[in-house]
Amino acid sequence: MPRRLLPLLLLSLPAAAQPAAEPAPEATLPDLVVEAQRAATARQGILARFGSRETTVDRETIEALPGGGAQPLNQVLLQTPGVVQDSFGEVHVRGEHRNLQYRLNGVALPEGLSGFGQVFDARAMRSVGVLTGALPAQSGFRTNAVIELETRSGALDPGGSIGVQGGSRGTIQPYANWAGFLGGWDVFATGTFLRSDQGIENPTSSFTAINGQTQQTRGLAYAARQLDDTTRLSVIAGTSLNRFRIPVTRGVEPESTAFGLSDYDSAALRARQWERSWYGTAALQKSWGDVDVQVAPFIRSSSIHYVPSVVGETVINGVASDVYRGSLAMGMQSDAAWRVAADHTLRAGFQFTGERARFRSATTVLPLDGAGSAIDDPLTLTDRFGRTGWLYGGYVQDEWRLTEAVTLNLGLRWDQMAEYVTAGQLSPRANLVWRASETTTLHAGYARTFTPPASELVSSGTIAQSQGTTGAAPGTQNDPVRPERAHRFDAGVSQKLGENLTLGVDAYYKDVRDLLDFGQFGNALIFTPFNYRQGKIYGVEFSGNWRTERWLAYANLAVSRSAGRDITSAQFTFDPAELTYIAGKYVRTDHDQLLTGSAGAVWKGWEGGRLSASMLYGNGLRKGFANSEKMAAYASFNFGVAQDFEGPDKGIWTARLDLINAFDTVYQLRDGSGIGVGAPQSGLRRTVLAGLSRAF
Repeated sequence: MPRRLLPLLLLSLPAAAQPAAEPAPEATLPDLVVEAQRAATARQGILARFGSRETTVDRETIEALPGGGAQPLNQVLLQTPGVVQDSFGEVHVRGEHRNLQYRLNGVALPEGLSGFGQVFDARAMRSVGVLTGALPAQSGFRTNAVIELETRSGALDPGGSIGVQGGSRGTIQPYANWAGFLGGWDVFATGTFLRSDQGIENPTSSFTAINGQTQQTRGLAYAARQLDDTTRLSVIAGTSLNRFRIPVTRGVEPESTAFGLSDYDSAALRARQWERSWYGTAALQKSWGDVDVQVAPFIRSSSIHYVPSVVGETVINGVASDVYRGSLAMGMQSDAAWRVAADHTLRAGFQFTGERARFRSATTVLPLDGAGSAIDDPLTLTDRFGRTGWLYGGYVQDEWRLTEAVTLNLGLRWDQMAEYVTAGQLSPRANLVWRASETTTLHAGYARTFTPPASELVSSGTIAQSQGTTGAAPGTQNDPVRPERAHRFDAGVSQKLGENLTLGVDAYYKDVRDLLDFGQFGNALIFTPFNYRQGKIYGVEFSGNWRTERWLAYANLAVSRSAGRDITSAQFTFDPAELTYIAGKYVRTDHDQLLTGSAGAVWKGWEGGRLSASMLYGNGLRKGFANSEKMAAYASFNFGVAQDFEGPDKGIWTARLDLINAFDTVYQLRDGSGIGVGAPQSGLRRTVLAGLSRAF
């Protein structure tokens, strides 16, 4: 562990690591449940959602939709408004690349290195919420959307299950979970293992990818205990360990002669990527009358390691890079809410994070002769560097009820970063909510935001030493990536019609300086952040939700535009002609998609049985020179059926069958062209999954 980060951990642990007091002997199971419910209510009072657009997918819906709890978390998010599907498991919310804050039971986890794999298991969640809009002052650093993950618990979701799900492409996924009470502790634990012949998108439209195998392990444990009538301690620890082979395409012509070879079968390439992530939080929650406080230290370690097929990649591409990037982040978050009066609730808090980022590479290249031709004399260029960065943030806000129908939330946030650059900002926030009637709610908001860049950067030394070889970048300029500064505006209305139907519409506009974006520039799925000097993002979202005792149906449609002008950092990755073109006019970002839709339905049609369906529509991400073209539109449909029954052991069993992309729609997400797009990727072909589980 880096010495510079040790003080953070030592400062963070004492408050949360105090020995837990033994519960009173007379405490009963109902008492523990009531205490847990009271603590959950107090935590929700501390967290500010005011004025945001919130969409929540509960556990019942997650399990009922096609794929059930086995579906990756990004597939759950794609069923919410304004979320766009991209390759490598990436999702884009409201026309942005990343800039998402993940909160686990109210604690904001530091951003880890992102690769192909999912870190969180959907089966572990009690609910998944997406907050968008002009977020209140409590939300900082990652400001486009908050992904609220509520874990299951023994008090609110007792019981467990063990099961297996598998099917097409050699997919097999066993899992187990349990929630209950142990010695006065409220406990939940889950674990899952996945093995499949296709871990990431196929670069071709074939049914099964060549060299596409994956193995993934995820686990999470939660424990909470009431220390006294007003104090509760909760601890969460989790891990995600993923291994991928990188799919390849047949018939790629070699570019060079290396290691005495001028020919190489591209289908024989065997590159691999390892992704590892560990995270943990310890939250101490305390109430003093009208004041609720939560203090939470956190830690997250993540790494990505790409191991090339050295000989083959050097012959075919002229370069083969063994790349490792690691991140260790830890810090503290504190939030408090004070109900000053019936019409005023004050909230305040702070957060700081220290992160040690590490980079190393060993790149096999070929030298170039005077005419620019490769010479068969491979050499290895090595580089390594590290940097420690700091983020600090604090806020204060007042939720002020002007009348019974109108509430105003005013806030002020301060953020400071000391990383590759040093910068800060004081940001005002304001939200107004008007409950015009019992069925109609309108909201409007403004937020000034400050978004630091991620740590996935490339050093100038790495760029300089590759000049004169086949590994040379298009350019050498590498200005530092700067934080994004923006003005956000949001307004919307929610209308309830009758007892079961709710309709909503929300419009947003974002004016940006130093718009942050990411690109993949190489075989390793490691992104490089860069800035557009100016950016504009705007759109409208429509949603509908109908729920009865037997039915759940929803539909979402989003219209969005995302554009930037003049790339001002990490310029070495771009073709000079493209840089010149972008400097003079606005261009669409590579993740811009004009129309995005999702819909789904669940029908509980008979005793213990249910049918489900879901769909995704996209009219195409951007491609071509300076993102001047777009991919073809597509729509994919999924169906599922599940049945509960009593087994021979008198236990409750569930059998399910799911069809993913049921009509076997063939479509491309990417064709390998566009700003920051590294390779083609096609959508998943028809997949059949069957599962059997036993509840206990």
